[in-house]
Amino acid sequence: MRENNRALAIRWMEDSWNNRRDATIDELMVPNCIGYLEGQTIKGAAEFHSVRRELISAFPDIRIKIEGSAADGDTVVLRWRLSGTHQGAAFGLQPTGKPFDVVGSTWFRFLDGKLIEGHDTWNQGALLAYLSA
Repeated sequence: MRENNRALAIRWMEDSWNNRRDATIDELMVPNCIGYLEGQTIKGAAEFHSVRRELISAFPDIRIKIEGSAADGDTVVLRWRLSGTHQGAAFGLQPTGKPFDVVGSTWFRFLDGKLIEGHDTWNQGALLAYLSA
């Protein structure tokens, strides 16, 4: 089970972020899934799609590279590196054209092959300070 969940977590990141596949989000997320992001909590696919759209609009070349993983039962943690260029308005900032590279992690919880909960941890504040400087 844990290897299946690890594969689902990696697929989630690759498909939803790098490949921009909306269908994967709808397929893998349960309707009442909850996501704890830096500074906000989102519920369900519609809210996730909205947040993701905003980020991709601001950082259209955004890419996630998985650098490590750990899995135990229904829990998977991925360590990742996020990079891109600030090309659109986001977080109250106008586009700066600045490239960025940050590291973070996402803790996933799955049930019967579906994502039921996720927690993202990264230094969003440092990114915002860099972009606004």
